[in-house]
Amino acid sequence: MKEPLVLLPGMMCDARLFGPQIMAFGSERAIHLPPIGQHDRIEKMAVDVLNGAPDTFALAGLSLGGIVAMEVARIAPARVTRLALMDTNPLKETPQIAANREPQIARVMAGRLPEVMRDEMKPTYLADGPQREEVLELVMAMAMDQGEGVFVRQSRALQRRLDQQSTLVKLTLPTLVLCGEDDTLCPVKRHEFMAELIQTATLSVIPNAGHLPTLENPDATTQAMRDWLAR
Repeated sequence: MKEPLVLLPGMMCDARLFGPQIMAFGSERAIHLPPIGQHDRIEKMAVDVLNGAPDTFALAGLSLGGIVAMEVARIAPARVTRLALMDTNPLKETPQIAANREPQIARVMAGRLPEVMRDEMKPTYLADGPQREEVLELVMAMAMDQGEGVFVRQSRALQRRLDQQSTLVKLTLPTLVLCGEDDTLCPVKRHEFMAELIQTATLSVIPNAGHLPTLENPDATTQAMRDWLAR
């Protein structure tokens, strides 16, 4: 039996973020999708992941999910057999970005979650292309299903996150660093930097994709993950 695969979605996303990959890999291995919206600290999210995961597992996370994945690898490296970090960021939140989250949080707590997602987050998520509107609709649907409480908790967790550069330097397991070529939230240069820190990293830049390559270019993303799982 092939090793289980744990998938951690990005902020305000759920299993649908990995729909094409679940279809591709679900027949050959167990797939686990633990929720990461119940706490306002990355450390507590990581503990929840570990409590619900198999003894050992391959781990892939996108954006916020990648940040949680790095924390899982930091606190329980013996349980992670391989790691995929996608469209994510190993650095602490800057004071400016942390401050910028406050008006977003206030608006969401005032019942304006759709507006925040539509006006402040959606325009920067995706690359231009024929699938953009369809993917945007799915992003909005996932966000509305997650709700205001998850937005606030995940925002607070991002504000308080640790710097994980030292974690990446210590990694010795097969690691995929992947990002969309047109990701403006977590750009290619950030992933090149991450790959340089990790001695066992393979870098994959997905064309025709922004922050959500699992949906924007699922075939190329799935193939990169398949190669990673075969390493």
